[in-house]
Amino acid sequence: MKKTILATAVLAILAAPLASAEEKKPDNELSFNIGATSDYRYRGISQSRMEPALQGGADFVNNPTGLYAGTWFSTIKWIDDAGAGNKNVEIDLYAGKKGDIGHGFTYDVGGLYYWYPDNNYSSIGDNANTFEIYGKVGYGPAYVKYSHSLTSLFGYEDSKNSGYLDVGADVDLGSGYTLNLHAGHQRIKNNSSYNYTDYKVGVSKEYVGVNFSLAAIGTDADRDLYVTPSGNYTGKKALVLTATKTF
Repeated sequence: MKKTILATAVLAILAAPLASAEEKKPDNELSFNIGATSDYRYRGISQSRMEPALQGGADFVNNPTGLYAGTWFSTIKWIDDAGAGNKNVEIDLYAGKKGDIGHGFTYDVGGLYYWYPDNNYSSIGDNANTFEIYGKVGYGPAYVKYSHSLTSLFGYEDSKNSGYLDVGADVDLGSGYTLNLHAGHQRIKNNSSYNYTDYKVGVSKEYVGVNFSLAAIGTDADRDLYVTPSGNYTGKKALVLTATKTF
């Protein structure tokens, strides 16, 4: 009996490093994603005229250092709606570093450039291309994030140093379901009438390798300012369905 127990213990010790090696992430990871949404909402405001949008991107992560970089795109309508050219794509370029602070806290810091190729928004305001730096602290499922613009923000005149505060949580509900909660406030420097608060309550789940999310989204943005040329309010409450495949 003692020999059996000893043999079992030795096998467990020998197997432990193998299990750890199998679970260890590779030093470098490259992934791609593609998806579609019923309405591309960013910070609560529709970017696609309350119509569907195609989206996709690529991400690179160096796990030992936490350094990452990536790109993401979406079809949009708001540049065209503003009369700043028939340019219907947004391309995001970003890089940063994330890791553990300790005691259960995590961090994520970096920069994000929103690129609207060949936009002519400077004819009615400032160039729509925008660069923000951001910092995020997480604890368990909850997080707080702040983004700060180092250029004018999305074409608003003289809006450098605008800020967006984002708080939220992604709570595991079991059986593969996640509750997604978010509230944010957009402050646009020298354009205070455009300031607003937005929120999201949603649920997400992966099914047949595709991540589906359904969310109720809304804002208190000014109904006279956030409108399409036809007068539709782009910050109105809506249910938004999104499907994304990562590979």
